[in-house]
Amino acid sequence: MKKKALALALAGAMAMSVVGCGGGSSDTSSTDTSSDTKQETNGDGGEAVKLSVTTTYAGEDTNAQNYKTAVSEWEDKTGNTVEDSSATSDETFKTRVLTDFETGSEPDVLFFFNGVDSNQFVEQGKVVSVDEIRAEFPDYASNMKDDMLGASPVDGVNYSVPVNGYWEGLFVNKEVLDAAGVEAPTAETTWEQFLEMCQTIKDAGYTPIAASLQEVPHYWFEFSIYNHQDAETHDTLPVAVDDELGKQWVEGLTDIKTLYEKGYFPDNTLTATDAETFQLFTSDKAAFLIDGSWKTGGIEEAVDDIDNFTVTYVPGQGNRKSTDIIGGLSMGYYITKKCWEDPDKRAAAVDFVSYMTSDEKVSQFAGTSATALKNGVQIDESTLSPLGKAGVAYCSGATGISTAVQDKLSEAARAPIFAGMADLVNSTVTIESAVEEVLSLNAE
Repeated sequence: MKKKALALALAGAMAMSVVGCGGGSSDTSSTDTSSDTKQETNGDGGEAVKLSVTTTYAGEDTNAQNYKTAVSEWEDKTGNTVEDSSATSDETFKTRVLTDFETGSEPDVLFFFNGVDSNQFVEQGKVVSVDEIRAEFPDYASNMKDDMLGASPVDGVNYSVPVNGYWEGLFVNKEVLDAAGVEAPTAETTWEQFLEMCQTIKDAGYTPIAASLQEVPHYWFEFSIYNHQDAETHDTLPVAVDDELGKQWVEGLTDIKTLYEKGYFPDNTLTATDAETFQLFTSDKAAFLIDGSWKTGGIEEAVDDIDNFTVTYVPGQGNRKSTDIIGGLSMGYYITKKCWEDPDKRAAAVDFVSYMTSDEKVSQFAGTSATALKNGVQIDESTLSPLGKAGVAYCSGATGISTAVQDKLSEAARAPIFAGMADLVNSTVTIESAVEEVLSLNAE
């Protein structure tokens, strides 16, 4: 019942959200605004400190500029400085973060996933729990609902403080569809009809689907599997490749293989970067793009006429309605143990996270997306672009919601499918053996 209640709350509240399981290139976006002109004492009269911070607010993330502005404001307010190493979230970014923890190079503050991706450093005791922080700073995250903070799968303890949620959907280039004589998919469009659309678009000389299966295959992984399940079962891991869920994974991955064989992905989908395939979409050469809500700002910035773009539902089949979507609250701010044990940095780190997760900042970052704020957020829809308004409609029309099942897999466990997608679509490795290896690695 708790899961259903949360799903309904998210489906009613989500719209222009920004963060999630992530995707895109690993381009960094430095916001190290330290300067020789900075005051040498902080706002409390103590010695100014430099915090190392890593987030996913970079690249095409809608909130990249909001983050830079907020960091600058906090620096001016406190006299402290931020050494930033943020990067767009993908598997490379996740590997970098985990490697930093292994080598003792972890940042003071980290904005990262609160699912299994964080298990390694949680198990090693390298981040501080919210309760431990509250023992010294009682007001820490007091503006948040505790049951929505994102407890760790390791021990059920909250370590991170979230900002906002995310959704994933089908972005549409309407100009390409018009040129091909195709109507945009709706909530009623079936998977079979979607395949017919893709063929028509291909025959008209355009790429139906902008996707880098080499770099960000996870969106298609999620929805292709989802199409053989429903909102109640999607975020449950199979036990074996031949159980019901395991067979559904095989069927979903086979659908991706079919899309590849039919030529609906870019010709270079197995070698292209996400940035390259995104450009296909925004330069009117590709029709469809599955991505997260954080991509909205990137599209708005990349195109001249945002009226030519919208977002709609990924066409469904079987038990999954097209209006059953993927979304949730999957990331938050952590304070590392290394920082916590530094008496010069402890209070500054708490103040930084508190500033970035205040009602004002969360409202600015989240818009109308899901949050853990006790007071909720408000947004003036008149300030949104047509694509932004489409995002609001997308979420308000959702009939079911599931978190991304990939978030329950370790990085190593995802590799046989995510890193091995080329082998699967080219039949070098069987899909069954890849799924079996994923489940075996995840059980270790």
